[in-house]
Amino acid sequence: MTRFRQATIDDAKELVAIYAPYITNTTITFETEIPTIEDFQQRIKDITTNFPYLVAVDDDDKILGYAYAHLYGTRAAYAWTVEASIYVDHNYKGHGLGRELYQRLEAILKRQGVVNLLAAVTEENSGSVKFHGKLGYREVGTFQKAGFKFGRWLDVIWLQKELNPKLPEMKPIVPFNELS
Repeated sequence: MTRFRQATIDDAKELVAIYAPYITNTTITFETEIPTIEDFQQRIKDITTNFPYLVAVDDDDKILGYAYAHLYGTRAAYAWTVEASIYVDHNYKGHGLGRELYQRLEAILKRQGVVNLLAAVTEENSGSVKFHGKLGYREVGTFQKAGFKFGRWLDVIWLQKELNPKLPEMKPIVPFNELS
């Protein structure tokens, strides 16, 4: 049975193991070097200051996948817009794990007061574009030749989902660790 929990810095080694094949074998991420465990621990610390970083684990506490969100931009006007990312162990893709991770992530972000959720998807990743579409995201733009990996230029498709379209007033985002 799959359980979901907040990531900790102790998860970094397993998260890097899931992420590394995406770096070395795909254009899904534009990273070209596998981050160190310490780098990943810092990423977890930075993100969990304000936002969820969820992991899905099996009965043996093996991490099967993860999803997180972070601010889209650092300017104050972007305070209600976040970008989401998800990575699932290749052995567990296609079983609904990604959908459940995203639904749990979105539910938390909505409670925090996030208005817009963005996803940046490499043009070659048509599966991710379809995945996001099924979850209610719409394509809002394409950055052409935004990245260069494996000897070719790649476009990036931006998708957006509005989580809180009718907020009565714009209040500051509630940091994840302050949610009750």
